[in-house]
Amino acid sequence: MPITADQVRQLREMTGAGMMECKKALADTAGDLERAVDALRKSGAAKAEKRSGRSANEGRVESYIHPGSRVGVLIEVNCETDFVARTDEFAELVRNVAMQVAAAGAEYVRREEVPAERIAREREILAAQVEASGKPAAILEKIVEGKLQKFFAEVCLLDQPYIRDDKRTVAELVQEAAAKTGENIVVRRFARFRLGQD
Repeated sequence: MPITADQVRQLREMTGAGMMECKKALADTAGDLERAVDALRKSGAAKAEKRSGRSANEGRVESYIHPGSRVGVLIEVNCETDFVARTDEFAELVRNVAMQVAAAGAEYVRREEVPAERIAREREILAAQVEASGKPAAILEKIVEGKLQKFFAEVCLLDQPYIRDDKRTVAELVQEAAAKTGENIVVRRFARFRLGQD
């Protein structure tokens, strides 16, 4: 089945991928737009993983004040070049991640930052809860691990479901941006302020 220029244009608008990448994805999926989007996202994710080791020293520091002025966020998101840092797409990503911090109240950027003592305490509490439920001993550890994953999704920004599309995590949002820009993108740090709280 021949791929039309209109299909390529539509796929480019949906994904931000290059023309040749879109044409190849459409050819590989026999013109199925949804499958082509998935294929491009998968390949972009693979490319983003290869880029993750590259240095990201440019970027933006952005502030976000939630309407009502009761919650504010200061965030640093890095990329590899100042060219990408100045694009509207990168600025929008940083704003969206700042809004996520304001709305969802993450405490850490990534799970590696959660102190080991806090994870051990959480695991102990979860294990006590599960044991009290009377579930078979064989599945207790799996239930605790599942609950621990939910804990990370609450306190770690990159593990949280994205507030504008809860089928994706914030990490996937950042990875998609990295695939579109062709650069390593790193959420470096943030500070969240809530009126009346230390």
